[in-house]
This record gives sequence, C-alpha cells and structure tokens, in this order.
Amino acid sequence: MRMRPTLSWTPAEDLPPATTDVEPVVDALRTGGVLVLSGAGISTESGIPDYRGEGGSLSRHTPMTYQEFTASPQARRRYWARSHLGWRTFGRARPNAGHRAVAAFGRHGRLAGVITQNVDGLHQAAGSEAVVELHGGLDRVVCLSCAASVPRRELARRLEELNVGFEPVAAGLNPDGDADLTDEQVADFRVAPCSRCGGVLKPDVVFFGESVPPRRVEHCRALVDRAACLLVLGSSLTVMSGLRFVRQAERAGIPVLIVNRDPTRGDRHAAARVELPLGAALTTVAERLGIAVA
Repeated sequence: MRMRPTLSWTPAEDLPPATTDVEPVVDALRTGGVLVLSGAGISTESGIPDYRGEGGSLSRHTPMTYQEFTASPQARRRYWARSHLGWRTFGRARPNAGHRAVAAFGRHGRLAGVITQNVDGLHQAAGSEAVVELHGGLDRVVCLSCAASVPRRELARRLEELNVGFEPVAAGLNPDGDADLTDEQVADFRVAPCSRCGGVLKPDVVFFGESVPPRRVEHCRALVDRAACLLVLGSSLTVMSGLRFVRQAERAGIPVLIVNRDPTRGDRHAAARVELPLGAALTTVAERLGIAVA
C-alpha cells in the first residue's frame, strides 16, 4: 500500500457538524484505554507548518517522492540541501502544550498508546513513551546499501564540513523539515555518502510514494484492536496511512473522536469532531481531569 500519495479531497456537505465542547474527549480519557493518532496539526504550535491546513505547505511545495529520490542524484542533492537547511530550524522545535498534555495523559495511565504520523520527535521530547512513528523519524539516517543507521546530528556535522558557507535564505519550511530553496541555491551543494560503504543515505522516514513497513502497520492495527477509543489529534486524515486506522476502529465498534480545526476525511466515521486549537483544547481537557500539564 502506498504510504501517503497527495490526494484531492473536498469535505462532504452531509458531514455531522463540529463542536467546541471537549467533554466527549474528557469522558473518553476519564475511562482510559485511549489510543492517540496524531498528525501535523499538533505540531503547528511548535512552529512546524501543516501540509493541508490554513497556509499548508502543499499549496506551494511538492514533497520529494521515494522514486525520485532513489533514481536521481540531482534530486538527492536538492533534497539534502533543502533538508540540511530546514533541519537547523526543525531540530530546534520544542514540544507545545498539546504534546505535553498527551504525555501527561500517558503518565496518568489514560492512554493505550500513541501513534504519530509526524517525523519531528516532539511527542517523545515531551515525555511520551512507546510512541509508534508511523512515518519514521528525521533524527535518524539510514544507508540504502548497507542499512547502517546513524544519528541525524552526525550527518548534519558532515554536511556542514562539506558545505562551508552554505547559508541560503529559504522561502519557507515544510512539515518534513524540507526548506523551500531554488535550484540555483542548491546547485553546488555536496551530498555526503554513507561513511561505512559509500552508499546512498536517506532520512529514516517514509517518503511520499513509499510503503509504510508492514510490521509497523500490523503493530498499529493491534493497538487499535485493544483500544477503548481512538483519539485523532491534528490530522486531516487525507491519506490512507492514518485513515485506515479510523476505518478499522469504526468497523470494530471502537468510538473515534477527532480534534482538528478543519474538517477531515475521517469525520463521517467519528462520534464527534472538536473544532478547537490543539494546545488549548487538550489543556482544557487536562484541567477537567485534574491532570497537571508540565
């Protein structure tokens, strides 16, 4: 199954109306056994843009596909130049109130797990444990030839040494850590090969057009089966990699709750969609449960 193709989707007119009442989320977390599925919207308050929300990067940016990355040295140069610049900002992002609330719910035993579609590592930085990174993480790099894995900070150091003086001004930053640069700005960028075998390095993330590893998908499906409720936070559910778990929950009779400021592709499968900013909504939920958000 393709990971996350860029899809055209228009909200249906017959969807149930959204609410600003967080009580359904409070009730679910009070009972416990809630499985969180998070998307890019939970990280916007940390300065990382969304793909599809207001001002989303898909309106100006076509993400790199796996096929393009593996087939073209020029595409890899463009990707690594843009990603190297974006990492400087992306790597400095810090968890916001939404991430901290999710971590607090976990510490108080209210969660059955956390699945994130994000690659930013902010759930873990906030203190959430056993987070399943559905699309991988930008803090790791893997060699496509020998499968060696190294920390992103190590590659960043090598790229700095190879590209002294590389300081272009980017037009914007995207949820995958990719900065917007022109072809002229990246033309002289030098790409670092694998230090072990000289092979092609790739961030340990699932690109558009690439498949999510089957074992990871099955692990997530098992988490859904054991959950008392699926709580979707900040995901448009436009792509099947996340939507399939919403559909699975509905088929199993597991209630689905969505907190997202805009309509989502999963609204028709949900018991309710709370239309509020994530940080404020989850902080309110925590307060009503008597849970302190650090």
